[in-house]
Amino acid sequence: MTAPAEAAVAVAYPGLVTPRPQLVAPRRRSVSMSLRVLGPLALLGVWWAASATGALNPDVLSSPAQVARAAWQLWQSGQLQSAVGVSLARAGIGLALGVSAGLVLGVITGFSRLGEELLDSPLQILRALPFLSLVPLFMVWFGIGDAARVILIAVATSFPMYVSTAGGVRSVDPRLVEAMRAFGLRRLALVRQVVLPGALPSLLSGFRLSMTLSVIALIAAEEINTTSGIGYLMNQAQTFSRTDILTVCVILYGLIGLCADLIARGAERLLMPWRGARGAR
Repeated sequence: MTAPAEAAVAVAYPGLVTPRPQLVAPRRRSVSMSLRVLGPLALLGVWWAASATGALNPDVLSSPAQVARAAWQLWQSGQLQSAVGVSLARAGIGLALGVSAGLVLGVITGFSRLGEELLDSPLQILRALPFLSLVPLFMVWFGIGDAARVILIAVATSFPMYVSTAGGVRSVDPRLVEAMRAFGLRRLALVRQVVLPGALPSLLSGFRLSMTLSVIALIAAEEINTTSGIGYLMNQAQTFSRTDILTVCVILYGLIGLCADLIARGAERLLMPWRGARGAR
């Protein structure tokens, strides 16, 4: 607000004070990283103290030292690397298929009225189904091999990407689309050069949700008749009541989920750097 305008407001409304924008200095990266690490370290400290004092029964949850020892034994035997590699391959392939399908379907239904009328209703019906309910059916259709697990992850991750893409495409300014059509852009070029860049924030939000859901779907897929991967280690550990190995597997799933979220955040910072600058507090 300019000075004459502020003076006019002060005369007309004597008790009204013009708000001033609050300038918040961006937090240093070292401080931000320290605060992010503080929570997990505090949780680890509580876990260690409860195990050391006997308040936590080892049969319920092994101590951090026992878990670290079990992880080292699995690493030396090569089981840990093999299991993580198999699980990452399943999650990665399923995620790639699901994100691609969700992106294509979202563009079709968001950009084309005919596509929306034909595809949106059945897709919304399928989206309402819990993907875990499809596990027995997929096992019958595709057997107990990796195909059923990969397809389950793909189905689970496709719907967040589809919803976000369709909403983002619809939110693109139609006047901009019409202007680009007037300049001679055809349908595919229009989608690639105008629609997708305009819907980028929604696309990245859907991608982040899909990456998180891929880990959840991976856990569910590997709990059923698996002979490899982290889920297989968990089933074997459950059979022999090895809470230390069970804890190692849970931590591995958590780390995979954390890495997936960090990758999605990195993609957002790379493709939309202004968001990071605005969100630094």
